Amino acid sequence: MATPLQPEAFVRWFRQVAPYVHAFRGRSFVVAFGGEMFAERARFAAFVHEVNLLAALGIRLVLVHGARPQIEAELKAKRLRSRYAQGLRVTDAQALVAVKHAAGVLRVEIEALLSQGLPDSPMAGARIRVASGNFITARPIGVVRGTDFQFTGAVRKVDAEAIVRRLDAGEVVLVPHLGYSPTGEVFNLAWEDVAESVAVALKADKLLVFTDRLPAGRRDDVLAELTGREAESLLKKGGLTPQTARAIEHAIRAVGAGVGRAHLVARRAAGAMLLELFTHSGVGTMITADPVEKLRAARIEEVRGILALIEPLEAEGSLVKRSRELLEAEIGNFLVVEHDGAIVGCAALYPFPEQKSAEFACLAVAQEVRDAGYGERLLRACEERARSLGIRRVFALTTSAAHWFLEQGFRAADVSALPPRRQALYNWRRGSKVFLKRL
Repeated sequence: MATPLQPEAFVRWFRQVAPYVHAFRGRSFVVAFGGEMFAERARFAAFVHEVNLLAALGIRLVLVHGARPQIEAELKAKRLRSRYAQGLRVTDAQALVAVKHAAGVLRVEIEALLSQGLPDSPMAGARIRVASGNFITARPIGVVRGTDFQFTGAVRKVDAEAIVRRLDAGEVVLVPHLGYSPTGEVFNLAWEDVAESVAVALKADKLLVFTDRLPAGRRDDVLAELTGREAESLLKKGGLTPQTARAIEHAIRAVGAGVGRAHLVARRAAGAMLLELFTHSGVGTMITADPVEKLRAARIEEVRGILALIEPLEAEGSLVKRSRELLEAEIGNFLVVEHDGAIVGCAALYPFPEQKSAEFACLAVAQEVRDAGYGERLLRACEERARSLGIRRVFALTTSAAHWFLEQGFRAADVSALPPRRQALYNWRRGSKVFLKRL
């Protein structure tokens, strides 16, 4: 049994989620998953509860699903052999019957789960309406490298206007792995291809793809963020499962075509979709067209975000209190770290050109990313700025971070080592320790 959150922890967590709720309301998310998600009924039911929560928060949802294991089971039950070539199923007339049957059964099951509304359950009060239909026009893949794929197809066109009308009506749209031709034929499609095409056609804000395993680094830690170029390099290196490689390939194309973000989420991890969307660090792999993190000069409109970072440190006495007016006047001295649109770190450099010195000050990093190395990066950026100004030494005053400054190459110094103008402002009651570093 899960241990309930203490009231203080729950309130703190709920407040931290609020910015994501504001940011996601009214946005379009495409959530894609293979038939493997249905293998464990309890796990899929929990996923449906997460879908219900996203819908309740005003997120416009399109669900794209596959059915590979279910099709395999259908064929096996009929004692028919599955055929694959170049990573795709060869869908002959008999296999197409199995494809249609599997897709129909899954559609009914998904709609049934989304229709729940029992009291004392996560679906209590839910009024989800599901829309499905012939949103996908498909074409046959044809003969490729000597293999005739028959009724295996590729997406030709997405009826984005029809999907948008259903989303505007407050419905969750369900798109299966099937496409239809103008001649009335049905084609079996790769669900990853459908997901990418739908996300691009809708200009979706996010494409979330559930996969069997997430890409990992040298220490087997999950790669939390990748640019499209980095993801391409990862594909070339190999070593990924076929499903993960397919997911990354389609995610790269999606963000390259204008989808805001693509997220790979582990299908076996409990609550993975919510953790990926509503926590800063996430639990999956986010793929973006450009780097999601930037270290740059602060802008005047970011004073509020900087205040939010430094006010907790001012309250505990680690930083000297600064008014909004003072910050606005001194904004040209500040650098910030922006992560996915949020300010998560800041620092300032105050030059004293007469003594070829500068003060490194007002270092603050958001609590949830204190161990991400942002403080060190801000210090290095300020040192580079100091060198460009002809500064030869940087000093800092602190009451609580003496060890950190020593680790960064500073040495303890006396107040007399400060420039005369800074000495005159020194607060003897505060008793800050002085540290000095030569560049």
